[in-house]
Amino acid sequence: MITPAAATGIGSLPGTDSHEWSRAIAGELPDFPHVPELPARGPGADLVGRTMALLAEVAPDMAVETTPVGWRFADAPGRVMARARSWLSEDLDGIEQALAGSRGPVKAQLCGPWTLASAVEMRGGERAVRDHGACRDIAEALAEAASRHVAEIRRRLPGADVVLQLDEPSLPSVLAGGVTTASGLATYRSVDAARAQSHLGWVIDASASQGAMPGVHCCHPRVPVDLLRRAGARMISVDPAVLETAQEEPLGEALEAGIHLLLGYAPSLPQSVPGPQAIAERVAAQALEQYSRWGIPADAANTRVALTPSCGLAGADPAWARMVYAALGIAGRLVRDDAPVEQEPS
Repeated sequence: MITPAAATGIGSLPGTDSHEWSRAIAGELPDFPHVPELPARGPGADLVGRTMALLAEVAPDMAVETTPVGWRFADAPGRVMARARSWLSEDLDGIEQALAGSRGPVKAQLCGPWTLASAVEMRGGERAVRDHGACRDIAEALAEAASRHVAEIRRRLPGADVVLQLDEPSLPSVLAGGVTTASGLATYRSVDAARAQSHLGWVIDASASQGAMPGVHCCHPRVPVDLLRRAGARMISVDPAVLETAQEEPLGEALEAGIHLLLGYAPSLPQSVPGPQAIAERVAAQALEQYSRWGIPADAANTRVALTPSCGLAGADPAWARMVYAALGIAGRLVRDDAPVEQEPS
């Protein structure tokens, strides 16, 4: 089980030393550590590349190669896929060593099926989201890859409760018909909500079948909370600062229904603050204020809430990332104690 008001990261971090970050995560986020992602290492270390490397192991025709603007399906797995898989193995090696013998939750992150379909181009140059068959193939391969990934983590960390986070920042745009074409002059047709839910549900069900708690991270203002719940997500990760007001009530209802929430109150990019205590007090105040707006007592809300940065920390410097993680740990203690914390002026 996740410790009430635990702290965790979204996934990405600055730098290139995975073992160093694994040790830092184990030290700063002991109640809810996560597998690090270090996109600064290059193509294949990013969320799309590392996830597609897992798909290529399931289905070689899912392999991708780099283009000047991103990723495109390739004829067969090449050096980029091999490098991506090697980096992911390095990340798992690091967190395995850092968490050896420990028990409790550990979070891994993969790209969700609709964000993959929006990011990867077909061989003709258009994005996969345009093609119903390609979207189905991606979701089916990702379901198998997610199942294998969870099983690997459980083998490496037998005492861990695995949480699998699917990153879906593009899902709201997919639903709204807002994904741009290769030319940038038009957008693809919207995807039916039932089909979007079904494909996402395949991946969620596959990870749950391996004993993981499946969840979705989406930092878009219009997070489709109800769709995520119907798809089977047991955890939803959001950036409350960008949420449209209409999304607050569905999130509160999800929390009351037993869904775990990851609330991203800590700033991902550096700000002028005197130290982690100041960040922690602001985060704690925001969390307690949100509970109050939902009308949920803090002790009840805390049982299903974890605190995070607003998004990934790859764009920050290492010192800021470490400060944010330290601050989140302090904030969790403040919120658990239901301490009277004053909101700092923005």
